Amino acid sequence: MLAPDQPCSSPLFPVGRFQQLLAIVVFGMSIVSQAGCRGPENTPIEIAGTDTNGVFHVHPGEDIQMVLDAAAEASAGATVRIHEGTYRPAQYGQAFIRFNRQHDGIKLEAVGEVVLTAANEDIADPSEAGFPAMVNHVVFFGDGISPRTVLRGVTITGANGFVSDDDSSPSIEPDSNLQQLEKGLFFYCDGGGIKIFGRSYPTIEGVVIRDNVTRLCGAGVSVEHRGFSENQAVFRDCVFRDNRCPGTGSAVDVLGGSSAVIENCLFVGNIGNTGMDRIAIEYGLRYNHKHGCGALTVFPNSRVSVRRCTFTENWNGADDKGVGNSYLDSIFWQNVAGDGSRPGGPYELDIADASNVRRCYIGGNVADLQQTIVPQDNNLDAPNPQFDMLFQPRAKEYQDVGYRLATIRSVHITKPLQQKPES
Repeated sequence: MLAPDQPCSSPLFPVGRFQQLLAIVVFGMSIVSQAGCRGPENTPIEIAGTDTNGVFHVHPGEDIQMVLDAAAEASAGATVRIHEGTYRPAQYGQAFIRFNRQHDGIKLEAVGEVVLTAANEDIADPSEAGFPAMVNHVVFFGDGISPRTVLRGVTITGANGFVSDDDSSPSIEPDSNLQQLEKGLFFYCDGGGIKIFGRSYPTIEGVVIRDNVTRLCGAGVSVEHRGFSENQAVFRDCVFRDNRCPGTGSAVDVLGGSSAVIENCLFVGNIGNTGMDRIAIEYGLRYNHKHGCGALTVFPNSRVSVRRCTFTENWNGADDKGVGNSYLDSIFWQNVAGDGSRPGGPYELDIADASNVRRCYIGGNVADLQQTIVPQDNNLDAPNPQFDMLFQPRAKEYQDVGYRLATIRSVHITKPLQQKPES
């Protein structure tokens, strides 16, 4: 991980940034001047790694974080495009890719099939807990990120319960005088795929988050706004598949005082609750002990809006202790993948305030655990949706309900979403 920037020694090359930009030259990229400068005949001068439109590019073997830092230095709201390939961490740390306040407004987009993984078997120590993962989080969004910051079209995978703190690796979030931003257990242990912390409201589109494991909760995503409520984290056209954790929110964990919008997303094969007894003993934490938690967990004092999503084959659908949260036009179907370790059986929805649950199709072991859902506004005995290979419903009753494949992922979504063969 890179050390924090030092004060500038000149307007062109701040100390710290110069070394980063110089390293980009080693990758075959030219450095000429800063953004906005002009060359002969008033033609634009290219910045490190940019094309003639000012877009930054990253290719396999190059350092994504280094290019993100250079883009942040060159232009507010820059676009960075990652070209097809698998990208892995080159050293141990807390995150593979981090967005801090200086990166606000950057759009990080995939070109072709781009995989960002926490794992690097070639250099990771097999004796380390979490091998072959080398970072806590694949992507980290820290305090000071607005909805203008976009992550689009990548696959995020490989987290495996590795945990490093500020004593063992460089910090990914600057220390703050605000008590709300004090880093704790969930900062380090949750959010194997994506960790969102503080006043951080990124837009995440067309991202596949699959096969991540954490030591505690939120194997796919952990949203930890700490009570800041200026905006929401947005997930649109995303897929959460086969993420596993011992505690809450196997796909998405919305911690207390946090907010998220989830639109046209697929949740399939996500498993939590596998270590709740151990967590109670080791950390003194107990939550939804009887039935366990869902692929989506929403803690008290948190807000979510879920629209046109599909939850299937998870251990429980969604549990929500918030007030007034909305679940619209969504499918909850056969979320019964529990291991029998919880005293109570699996459920589709466990929601305290269901006043805004409408036009949802629900079918499984227990459709409505709290019996708070208005039957007249929903279908609590839904017919088989007859999912296709991409988990899109084919049954005519589901024409306007549930997840649909988004164009942004159409080039390469099929491979990570193919159903597993029968054993």
